[in-house]
Amino acid sequence: MEDVKYYTQEGLDALKQELSHLESVERPKISQAIAEARDKGDLSENAEYDAAKEAQGLLEMKIANLRNLISKARVLDESKIDVTKVLIYSIVKIKNTKNNAVMTYTIVPESESDFKAGKISVSSPIAKALIGNSKGDLVTVQAPVGAMEFEILEVSR
Repeated sequence: MEDVKYYTQEGLDALKQELSHLESVERPKISQAIAEARDKGDLSENAEYDAAKEAQGLLEMKIANLRNLISKARVLDESKIDVTKVLIYSIVKIKNTKNNAVMTYTIVPESESDFKAGKISVSSPIAKALIGNSKGDLVTVQAPVGAMEFEILEVSR
């Protein structure tokens, strides 16, 4: 079974941009560092050469992983997202029933999560509790501080 991951167009573009940067900027830098270390003489006792070769191996592994991710990536058609219940890529406005604090989150794949930007991972406790529920539902989230109850005020995309 192919391990397909869904992304917004923005998320996929960010992956492609990172891959491009690694291939066009970082790879030549490491090649240059290896060449400079090689020019310093005996490779058997050259720590700079060993470090550069190790960095090259790690970079190539990261490039291969990114290429693999991109090859399996699928862009989610956001216009087809059901807004009657909370799903991945839903924008959810919730209210803490204890202190009436209102928060808005977008539920995204782990690779796109950014709490400061209001994007929470689909695997986070809050997202897990919200998924499948609708506007008006009360959900309980098990948090480190104990159970918290939220009311879903709005679901959009």
